[in-house]
Amino acid sequence: MPRGGWVKPESDRRLSDLVSVGLLTRVFPADVVDGVIADAGRTQQRHRALPARVMAYFAIGMALHSDGSYEDVFAALTDGLSWTTGWSQSWSPPTKSGIFQARSRLGFEPVRDLFTRVARPLAGQDTPGSWLGGRRLVAIDGTCLDLADTPGNEEFFGRPGSGRGERSAFPQARLVALAECGTHALFAATIGACTTSEVELAREVIERLEPGMLMLADRGFYGFGLWKQAADTGADLLWRINSLVRPRHVDTLPDGSWLARIAPSSGPRWRKTAPVTVRVVEYTIDDGRDNPEHYRLLTTILDPQQADATELAVAYSQRWEIENTFDELKTHQRGPRAVLRSKSPELVQQEIWGYLCCHYAIRTLMLDAATRSGHDPDRMSFVAALRITRRSLSHSSFLPSRP
Repeated sequence: MPRGGWVKPESDRRLSDLVSVGLLTRVFPADVVDGVIADAGRTQQRHRALPARVMAYFAIGMALHSDGSYEDVFAALTDGLSWTTGWSQSWSPPTKSGIFQARSRLGFEPVRDLFTRVARPLAGQDTPGSWLGGRRLVAIDGTCLDLADTPGNEEFFGRPGSGRGERSAFPQARLVALAECGTHALFAATIGACTTSEVELAREVIERLEPGMLMLADRGFYGFGLWKQAADTGADLLWRINSLVRPRHVDTLPDGSWLARIAPSSGPRWRKTAPVTVRVVEYTIDDGRDNPEHYRLLTTILDPQQADATELAVAYSQRWEIENTFDELKTHQRGPRAVLRSKSPELVQQEIWGYLCCHYAIRTLMLDAATRSGHDPDRMSFVAALRITRRSLSHSSFLPSRP
């Protein structure tokens, strides 16, 4: 409803020609959105009430208002419009059907490419918990998301079994991602069926590793092939391994760690594959239990002077930050035990990439606030930042389609 004293100006521009998205337009500028839409071949051929740029922001807006209807999400995006910028005499709010059709025209590729183009590690040199010996700490892990129970989603993504041999209540998509430990910024991700293993999906995301990073991984990811692929990116690795992996001892180092060689035990021509030298760090954590858990880590950092065994053990504890990141994404941003709304595989992927873009925008806001106040971004409330981001939707506007 217009406020008292407001006058609707004469204009032929529609309401959808201006959409308020606050923080989102700062992290994902309109020209970048237009670029990924054009590259994906989704630029509209004629003027529509819901152009592609609007729907790209709408995909992110759904992640901010996961419990709202299509109409509610769109209303939140347009709530901050200034009447002085021009409302059309004939404008009417889009229907649920119209929004659904516009989402379908956009597809998931532009939203995926938007995340891929924009998302990157955020930590500065002084960001706490982000570095070890000049190396940026990043972690890899996976999680599953419950999907709407439709035949299409089940066929595409699969449905996991339960412990009693029964089927799960919902189909699930598997998400594997890389996160920066110090900021919780997800900067690489891939989506697949729940029947696809985390290791298989990890092969796609580790290509985003770079020299100067130190990648942390839990024992479920270890395999000689994946280790070699990750190491070949130039990044350093610090991975936990299970007791079945038997590195061959070469030399014991002054800090108690030891050099060893690893080699594949299966696969094509595995007997002729040259072994790789690694460093092994072993330790237990005294937490008061009678049988404390034993840790064995492999790393590509072979020189203890660059990082001794204690520093590496402490750094590995940062791997849990990606678990906290998934909790932010699934419990707070999406809502506990919530099921994604999209009923087709194409729109499921669009929705998940929208969630990832939204989380990245919130984490950008949190790092900016932490840097200005001199705080650790890990110590700031994600829930509070989420509320602020929702409110920010009404504080700025942009042209949603090219002139």
